[in-house]
Amino acid sequence: MKHVVFLVDMNAFFISCEMTRNPTLKGKPAAVAGDPIKRTGIILAANYEARALGIKTTMLLNEARKLCPELLVVPPDHDFYEIKSAEVMALLHEFTPIVEQNSIDEAWLDMTGTEGLLGQPVVAAQAIMATINQRLDLWCSIGISDNKFLAKMASEMKKPQGITELWPTDVPTKLWPLPVGAMYGVGRKSAEKMNRLGIMTAGDLAKLNPDYLISLFGKGGDAIYQHAHGRDVLPVVSRLHDSVKSIGRAITLAENVSDIKKAKLVLMQLADEVARTARKQGVIAKTVQITLKYTDFVTVTRQSAVLATQNTYDIYQVGCKLLDANWSIDKPIRLIGISLTNFAKPGSEQLQPQQLSLFDQPEQSKMVMRQKQVDLAMDSIRNRYGQDSVKRASLLHKDTDN
Repeated sequence: MKHVVFLVDMNAFFISCEMTRNPTLKGKPAAVAGDPIKRTGIILAANYEARALGIKTTMLLNEARKLCPELLVVPPDHDFYEIKSAEVMALLHEFTPIVEQNSIDEAWLDMTGTEGLLGQPVVAAQAIMATINQRLDLWCSIGISDNKFLAKMASEMKKPQGITELWPTDVPTKLWPLPVGAMYGVGRKSAEKMNRLGIMTAGDLAKLNPDYLISLFGKGGDAIYQHAHGRDVLPVVSRLHDSVKSIGRAITLAENVSDIKKAKLVLMQLADEVARTARKQGVIAKTVQITLKYTDFVTVTRQSAVLATQNTYDIYQVGCKLLDANWSIDKPIRLIGISLTNFAKPGSEQLQPQQLSLFDQPEQSKMVMRQKQVDLAMDSIRNRYGQDSVKRASLLHKDTDN
């Protein structure tokens, strides 16, 4: 039986989500960006009308406005995007039970053996695309092949709303002419290293000895070699909701930050978001990790084990300790992030003492309970009125300072 794998990639996902609830954005240059009111931050997603004017993801908002003064900009609403993502994934499960979500806006589908019910791969892809558009008012592109790598590469070849087949027999004509930097799994630094060695295209990679690539990139070198030949043995693995591996948020700052107080305000906002997500997903974390990118582009990650928690204050305090230990006034930061890993479910044996385990004194344990009550109250308000309907006092203070 012929193996068939799809990669469904949602087009301009964040701004497309916004257009589903605000149709006035349709047909006009529009983007999701950091702070539309203060005109700071970066472009997180631009629609195709904006892209036609040269506006790209990660571009500074003020630069984008120079290209298009009429650009319509909305602030990010990650909770809403997660809801729409869940709707997309649920819809994809209607076509096959084997769906592997790769990110918030894309997933692999194992479509092997569905021809009798859904027709040939292109026909099935058309049905998926039409259903997503009709029921969710969203666009997607779909790559079709017999493995995950080629399906991913195919999904990038025609946007928006493109359906592309890329089978192993197509590799010499469709894959090999591409620059190495366009290959899934080859990062910018690796591509630059290859270019310095005269390796410019996927075809150049395919001609090399795999041992040479392994000497350059370690174990990853063999995967790069196999991909260059259009081979990928990794199966599509359906991941259940409760198998979440990490929850994280990061932000590229509008300006270099050398004041740790400002950094901690940003960290509070990020901790608030990841903690709320953990509570929504019903998981409790035993590891907190922060990520810092300095202005010299050096990136560090530091983590700490904690007694299992999903409380915003606990997560923030651990993040602050990691930040304090890795702060240097001589090295401003450009990006800051926080993530939770090593999850367990509430109520498991290892979590029985969870609410009292952080503090030994009765007054301190009362404070833990109060923090939990604050979290739950804020969650309830936000669920009803939106993410920005209530904020912590420290974040309100930040807003009035600017």
